[in-house]
Amino acid sequence: MRRLEKLNLTNSYARLPQPFHTRLQPTPLAGTRLLSFNPAAAELLDLDPLEALRPEFTAWLSGQAPLPGSEPLAALYAGHQFGHYVPQLGDGRAILLGEVQNDRGERWEVQLKGAGLTPYSRRGDGRAVLRSTIREYLCSEAIHGLGIPTTRALCLFGSDEEVWREEPESGALLVRLAPSHVRFGSFEVFYYRRQFDHLRRLADYVITHHYPELAEEKNPYLGLFRTVTERTARLIAQWQAVGFAHGVMNTDNMSILGLTLDYGPFAFLDDFAPGLVCNHSDYEGRYAFDRQPNIAHWNLSCLGQALLPLLGEPVEAAVEHDNAVLEEYAPAFHAHYQELMQHKLGLREPRPGDAQLLYDLLQLLAAQHIDYSNFFRALSRFDSTPGARNTALRDMFPDRAAFERWAAGYRDRLAAEQSDDAARGDAMRRVNPKYILRNYLAQQAITRAQQGDNDEIDTLLRLLHHPFDEHPGYEDYAAPPPDWGRRLAISCSS
Repeated sequence: MRRLEKLNLTNSYARLPQPFHTRLQPTPLAGTRLLSFNPAAAELLDLDPLEALRPEFTAWLSGQAPLPGSEPLAALYAGHQFGHYVPQLGDGRAILLGEVQNDRGERWEVQLKGAGLTPYSRRGDGRAVLRSTIREYLCSEAIHGLGIPTTRALCLFGSDEEVWREEPESGALLVRLAPSHVRFGSFEVFYYRRQFDHLRRLADYVITHHYPELAEEKNPYLGLFRTVTERTARLIAQWQAVGFAHGVMNTDNMSILGLTLDYGPFAFLDDFAPGLVCNHSDYEGRYAFDRQPNIAHWNLSCLGQALLPLLGEPVEAAVEHDNAVLEEYAPAFHAHYQELMQHKLGLREPRPGDAQLLYDLLQLLAAQHIDYSNFFRALSRFDSTPGARNTALRDMFPDRAAFERWAAGYRDRLAAEQSDDAARGDAMRRVNPKYILRNYLAQQAITRAQQGDNDEIDTLLRLLHHPFDEHPGYEDYAAPPPDWGRRLAISCSS
């Protein structure tokens, strides 16, 4: 295991010329202190977890002193926000220190989020507040625990510094890890500026560092677009299957690697509400849960347009190639989603009628306002014996007869493949989590942290790293929200 100063930081993104980024040092918060450390993320850097006990750890990773080997910078990008193009965004409060190659050959960028003003802060202050930082810290690890690609969180710092949002709040800083923080908007900015040499250089950078297998293709840039489309389709299918609403699917929040990126006003579904809008600022419901698959397609079309100058001549042929890749998105999404839901239902193999069985179930869950995660977890205990009542499951539904009608079809479907209840139940519990980061759980952790008690953050972190396990004694964390915690609306003002 490595000491912090022995991480051998490099910064390949800093090798790109000045238009791609601005070099600058972080601005430290006043009275910075470590609130939570994540040993699971430290393993990605081969970092000794005992390093978190050293005063240098806080100094180097909060910007109080330069981390040896770091080349801090803020990256430039643009993006479509709520459907409207914004010509310059960029890292308005995030500073990339560099990247670490671990002993497995993986590269992980180390980024400070909330590290102070940059040239891309616009009217912001370059800071993050404690509540939003706790939410991203926990949710990125929760998404990882569910097996979904995501940025990771190494640690969380609090401070004595006040940051003004709707009211004064405590400033905080997140140390975030990712193989790359390049996003769709990183390409858009050079396309709309008609800086096509920079566009090509960025594409070459991404291919060299993240998709080297594409370099041998006849048109590596078309291969890049196809690969990103496939990864995005898989990612969105995973979000839909676990009931995760991102809340702000702007193109600047879409990763070129198909990672879950930038946790703002997110939510996991409690009762199944397909039209859930978790973002208080999303007045038109653009990023509602059930719109996420189509929004991802729209975002991919923006990326495809940005890549057009690299797809060859004439432009008509480039557009044709671009559209052909876009047409691959919907079948890929549906194939991934159907496979995931097949496993959630405990079905070993796809059969005709499965799509209708799933559709009927989701309609029933929505109409009866049934807790999404708890239902699928409980379904793992379904007794397929003819005549079995499945009382606990049935009693989750106000209209018990409606559930029994669906259950009869489900029982027949299980019988058709001679399903074994015990084996099916075990398999279902491996894909249907008992614990998710419900908004009310995050809010409880935030409230306690604001009062100086950080234990709830670490408790949730342990549960969310292993969401499919039972965790005896912590069953209350799997409960549906109390009345005050239902349909919490989260704003973007983090």
